[in-house]
Amino acid sequence: MKFLKHFILIAIVAACAAAPASAQVRFGVKAGMAINKLAFDKNTFNKDNRLGFTGGVMTEIGIPVVGLCVDASLLYAHRSGNIQGQDITFKRDFIDIPINIKYKLSLFGSGNVFAPFVTTGPDFSILLSKKNGENNGKTWKNKSFNTAWNLGFGFELFKHLQIAASYSFGFNKTIEKITGLSDIDAIEGKDRCWTITAAYLF
Repeated sequence: MKFLKHFILIAIVAACAAAPASAQVRFGVKAGMAINKLAFDKNTFNKDNRLGFTGGVMTEIGIPVVGLCVDASLLYAHRSGNIQGQDITFKRDFIDIPINIKYKLSLFGSGNVFAPFVTTGPDFSILLSKKNGENNGKTWKNKSFNTAWNLGFGFELFKHLQIAASYSFGFNKTIEKITGLSDIDAIEGKDRCWTITAAYLF
């Protein structure tokens, strides 16, 4: 994983360095839905997948010929969750900043009509607000800054419309601590999230 991080970082720096001379820079809008689930370090209870949504703006810096791009977005994201049998729900709002390396394929010269792509890169989330449900006064503590890694795929139509799906692995604890839940004093939870988006680039 450390090697992959270094590789992606070098690729991002190289792409940005090439931008003034030959890169193609585009801007757009993006919106979609997210299916979030917390992965806890203790398997004491069941948890549900919950539907959320995301939307915002994006930019794509592409290097001609090679099909390599840097894809960066500034998104508002709403995520919710539930723990079965504990009457605990939570709603959280974030500013998400995913920065991905994107590789596009042009099949048989069809890049102007249909271009599949794969993506990977880090995702940084800043907590804006939270509304935690309580179970007899028991409280969630949320981390204010989260990091994750994205793996995704999608396709571009007619050089403007992009449809994509990605899976996000949370690196650090989203839930820092839960007190008084059954006989457990502390539980650590990380976000796992599928996101499906549509973007239009100008």
